Amino acid sequence: MAKTCAFTYSLSIKKERNAMDFFIVKKIIGGLLMPLPVVLIFLLLGIILFNRRPAVAKGMVVCGTIVLIIISFMPIADKLIVIYEQKYPVFNNRHGKIDNIVVLGCGHTSDRRLKPSQEIKVCALQRLTEGIRILQLQPQASIITTGYNPNDKVSNAEKLKLAAIELGLPKDKIQTLPQPRDTADEAKLLAPMLEGKTFVLVTNANHMTRAIEHFTAQGLTPIPAPTGYLVKDPEGTRVWLNIFPSAANISKTERAWHETLGRIWQWLRS
Repeated sequence: MAKTCAFTYSLSIKKERNAMDFFIVKKIIGGLLMPLPVVLIFLLLGIILFNRRPAVAKGMVVCGTIVLIIISFMPIADKLIVIYEQKYPVFNNRHGKIDNIVVLGCGHTSDRRLKPSQEIKVCALQRLTEGIRILQLQPQASIITTGYNPNDKVSNAEKLKLAAIELGLPKDKIQTLPQPRDTADEAKLLAPMLEGKTFVLVTNANHMTRAIEHFTAQGLTPIPAPTGYLVKDPEGTRVWLNIFPSAANISKTERAWHETLGRIWQWLRS
């Protein structure tokens, strides 16, 4: 019996380690495929090949420069991210009684100098704020925070709970789910908890489409509550202000491309 338990435990540890290795590899590959790293790769290859293959090097530098201009130009960045952000409307409290408000994790960095609400990433704070807003409209509901953090002893779910308590929520209104590493894990592990319940799903607007598909694949019917909009006036006419490239536009393009890669991976897994 002891040998069987030891063997089962060993298999569990091995499975956990393999899952972690795959998670890290996925993050590395995804990071390298982001627009800015691609630009840097083009430029670096241009420098390396400058003496040996000047024609190829010139082509690499030109390609890198063109990509950089494209991803930093606001009209292009806005058009790319709006595709994902405008699919679902803001939560309007017209869905009747809500049982749970699920706030998906978005990361944090622990720092003893800071308070929990300052340690969580901007996207996590945006999601938590929206969850608290909805809770004020649906006071009978409870909040479920999710999220793993491979670089910290404290999970993102627990850090979100601490931030929520700091912002005035009572402990008994918040549940945590610290195991999920990504959205697919969140949907899979939350499914047993949410079966037969009415719940709101809170995440960033650009991430909502992918999140909804993960949860519906588990047989759930989430009510979307998008937040953290990067484009807040998609029909704006301030064209003369939009001609200059900026790092903010690169960030929008990267978010759009990140979601595109996520949708491709979601399709391949299904």
